[in-house]
Amino acid sequence: MVAWSVNRQETLRQLLSDSRVSKNPRMHWPRYINGEIAEDWPLHLWVSVQNMFTAYGADHRRLRSLVSKAFTPRRVSGMRPWIEQITASLLDTLDSAEQPVDLREGYAYPIPIEVICQLFGVHDSVRADLRRVVDGIFDTTATAEDAVANVQKMYQIMHELVAAKKQTPGDDLTSELISVREEDGSHLTEAELVDTLILVISAGHETTVNLLDQAITALLTHPEQLELVRSGTGSWADVIEETLRWQAPVAYLPLRYAVEDIQLDDEITIRKGDAILAAYASAGRDRSMYGDTADAFDITRDEKTHLAFGHGVHYCLGAPLARLEAEVALPALFTRFPEIKLAVAPDKLEHGHSFISNGHVALPVTLH
Repeated sequence: MVAWSVNRQETLRQLLSDSRVSKNPRMHWPRYINGEIAEDWPLHLWVSVQNMFTAYGADHRRLRSLVSKAFTPRRVSGMRPWIEQITASLLDTLDSAEQPVDLREGYAYPIPIEVICQLFGVHDSVRADLRRVVDGIFDTTATAEDAVANVQKMYQIMHELVAAKKQTPGDDLTSELISVREEDGSHLTEAELVDTLILVISAGHETTVNLLDQAITALLTHPEQLELVRSGTGSWADVIEETLRWQAPVAYLPLRYAVEDIQLDDEITIRKGDAILAAYASAGRDRSMYGDTADAFDITRDEKTHLAFGHGVHYCLGAPLARLEAEVALPALFTRFPEIKLAVAPDKLEHGHSFISNGHVALPVTLH
């Protein structure tokens, strides 16, 4: 499947806010409209879901408005004590564990999955299955057969969640989205409701897992940067923003489509109907933006802007929650375990099986 990979930050920022660029394949991708995109294409779910991720124009504004009611700043800021409790409990478990420990499995992963499952009222009994299907969505090495089976399982879990919450509503965001759907006027259709849950639950924890994973890795492989934080020269906010730039949690995000011909310069024209891949990881290393030190992890750099959470109308609604989780989890870890070190050489860390998700298979460390 051929697409334009947009790597320069200035060009990507321009296209992300351009009304001539759509995320709706049903309207603007001829190959999808003509039936050329088979349902067993492993990336099919990334383009076929019907939610604000793939909506365009007024339809996107409607869906985002409805979903944003569940992610108010007040609700997000009120989660801090709860996230602190989750973090403290995990640190206690790690403290008594046999060394070395896998911090991706034992820390970076459980914090966001616990937060998102609690937020949406996902029962403990289905969390293991949910984790497997979310991992499957981001696994871009999956076969067509495995991808189809994974999508079917994901929809089964989401439909069962909706059915349970309709029967017994709770104080959770799934129940809230269902009630929004039942209001007069603008509403979520059944398909939009289920696909919205797929979006917010899967993207809502995978990106934060990678943010924590990469921030921990960055500090352990750059001890001089960790010392800047400990001395007060730099802040944890600096660490978070530099990690988002240096190792974007989502490396490449499929797909967008040109609504009409888009002339980028004298040599490049993206033709109407062409597919576009947002290359966030590359944009974060753009030398025209960050100079010759673009590949260096430096929390003191002056230019801290990045596109890790997107830009324009599709900017990530969950960005404040991801930042909050990192603001709590990172200082708690390095304060509790000041002697923490990688248990393997940095070049032995294995990248995850995905060109979309930017994290490691495991993050082995010694804490004491």
